[in-house]
Amino acid sequence: MSLPRIAVDAMGGDEGVRVMVEGAAIARRSHDRFKFLLVGDEERIKQALDHHPNLRGASEILHAPDTVSGDEKPTQALRRAKTTSMGLTINAVKQGDAGAAVSAGNTGALMAMAKLALRTMPGIDRPALSGLLPTLGDTDLVMLDLGANTDCDARNLVQFAIMGAAYARIVNNLPSPRVRLLNIGSEESKGTDTLRDAATQLKALADDLAMSFDGFTEADKLSRGDVDVVVTDGFSGNIALKSMEGAARFVADLLRRSFSSSLRSKFGFLISRPATELLKHHLDPNNHNGAVFLGLNGIVVKSHGSASATGVANAVAVTARLLEENLTERIQADLARLGAEAIRTTGRARAATINGENAA
Repeated sequence: MSLPRIAVDAMGGDEGVRVMVEGAAIARRSHDRFKFLLVGDEERIKQALDHHPNLRGASEILHAPDTVSGDEKPTQALRRAKTTSMGLTINAVKQGDAGAAVSAGNTGALMAMAKLALRTMPGIDRPALSGLLPTLGDTDLVMLDLGANTDCDARNLVQFAIMGAAYARIVNNLPSPRVRLLNIGSEESKGTDTLRDAATQLKALADDLAMSFDGFTEADKLSRGDVDVVVTDGFSGNIALKSMEGAARFVADLLRRSFSSSLRSKFGFLISRPATELLKHHLDPNNHNGAVFLGLNGIVVKSHGSASATGVANAVAVTARLLEENLTERIQADLARLGAEAIRTTGRARAATINGENAA
């Protein structure tokens, strides 16, 4: 049976058609069973495909007369969804013309269009943006939410944990991912009522799912590799992500400055070059590109706007794997196994405990 094709917003990203088409072509070398729907300016896409015959024969072009700008408000983009490359890419998934969508365009607009067109799956209140972050361990860290929801309650966090665990089982081949909540301390007494409530619920639910809930973790431990899935609200998650990216750039710039400060330093760079190249590869966001909107009735992957062709290829490869491994169906199966009432019940139990303590 043929796999559903992948719709690619060819106009998204800082460099647009050239990089998006080249990235799809690179990805197809390792996922040659997939077909593609390339959405955007037809003439420009045809010109780009001339350089990639392996992709040209496996692609169909859907012309889109408009694009979504990087600074466009989501509400404005929604009004033009029927004519923009981003809107038509999402609509292809809604109509069943593609199994998944990839875009490097405006994140807010992509989230708004995807949520309106595809809706959230039963049992999920809000979709979450999940990404892969480098660690010192054997696998990348799955972290969510990275900015889709700035304010979350305990039920949202529990749902994020369920979706993140399903995602980690696929992308990192983990039978029982270690899940933790991001907090200001690892002690059970630390954090807000929302975090402690979510922790109580996850402790009660983890035994019924293929996950191991290990309580809380702090931001300085995200890269150690001793946790597989970190769950937080989009406000804290986005700050943590940007802090990690800034720290990576700081280290890279500091090394570059140090190695160019003197003749001796330049000689030292030549000796240590293999190690610095490995560090550069590990910290390069292109090698971890492809954030996923989890919880929708369809797969939508967000590529970095500044991603190179290699970065786009990684985002497309992530998309292909999620289709191959039936991510949406796996999340739905986990939710069905628990039942929405299980989450509500544990939440009410926590609330009753808090009210009893306050009354006392």
